[in-house]
Amino acid sequence: MPAPRPVAVLGECVADAFVAPALDAEPGLRLDVLPGGGPANTAVALARLATPTHFVGRLSGDVFGRLFRARLAASGVRLDACKDAAEPSTLAVAGLSPDGRADYSFHAEGAADWQWTRAELAAVAGLGAACLHTGSLALVREPGAAAVEELLARLRPYTTISIDPNVRPHLVDPVRYRDLLPRWCALADILRMSSDDLAELYPGLPPEEACDRWHAAGATLVVVTLGADGVLVSYGGQRLHVPSPPVDVVDTVGAGDAFTAGLLHRLHAAGLLGGRLDGLTWRQAEDAARCGAEVAAATCAVRGANPPWRAGAGSGSDPGSVPAYG
Repeated sequence: MPAPRPVAVLGECVADAFVAPALDAEPGLRLDVLPGGGPANTAVALARLATPTHFVGRLSGDVFGRLFRARLAASGVRLDACKDAAEPSTLAVAGLSPDGRADYSFHAEGAADWQWTRAELAAVAGLGAACLHTGSLALVREPGAAAVEELLARLRPYTTISIDPNVRPHLVDPVRYRDLLPRWCALADILRMSSDDLAELYPGLPPEEACDRWHAAGATLVVVTLGADGVLVSYGGQRLHVPSPPVDVVDTVGAGDAFTAGLLHRLHAAGLLGGRLDGLTWRQAEDAARCGAEVAAATCAVRGANPPWRAGAGSGSDPGSVPAYG
């Protein structure tokens, strides 16, 4: 039996620097730096769920780039499609509000992540991926955004395309996301949008109306994550609300990325990735969203973007089983 086609995740790595109190009551702040970045978080979570995963990124040679490589590799992510980059890594400084939500400021000008060329991306086709997941800043930051979008169009005939816009208004004007979103929907089989992203792009627009808009533009399966209020799943003319599992939230960093990983993991295990989601039933779509919600909840229960490992990962256990956390 041939090995299943892998999932490829394209995008940025970000050094997440969390503000912490200074030691010994000294004035100032202390920064605890953890490896992050939306696409990198999704790749890590997928690999920890025992889904064969390649990360496609431009990794700097600086201290943060070495941190990224170590985290990805230790999680089982394949790095053969990554490019060594001379530019610096992206840095995000995150403060946490009392309810555990992250508030970011970015230091990203001239960073490695956005400098993709068509020649660098040409090798992605050789991965034979069943699904290419991307989004976040890779599709909006120049000079590489156009090359990434062209890659999606080139791979689409035999690859499921998954997109998470992951809006970052401090770095990119939301108008640019709104302008590009119809083109992304025309390419996307799966679109994940958070309620925060929706509020940034279309203030006051109900999620159900947003789903109608994105389906009309071409997206097949649309999921809107609503934080503690669960997930809205829209597919095949039907909608369903999936509740969030109960969890004691430490912080929400990486929760949306973990949700996407759980969703794709479940679809991959069911053999549904590799084209236009042919054969996907409503029950399978619901089941994939529930898996995503469980993975996201487990990530919220710990500090930072530290998604769970599936019990028995790498041991030959059933890759379609609901992940166990510990």
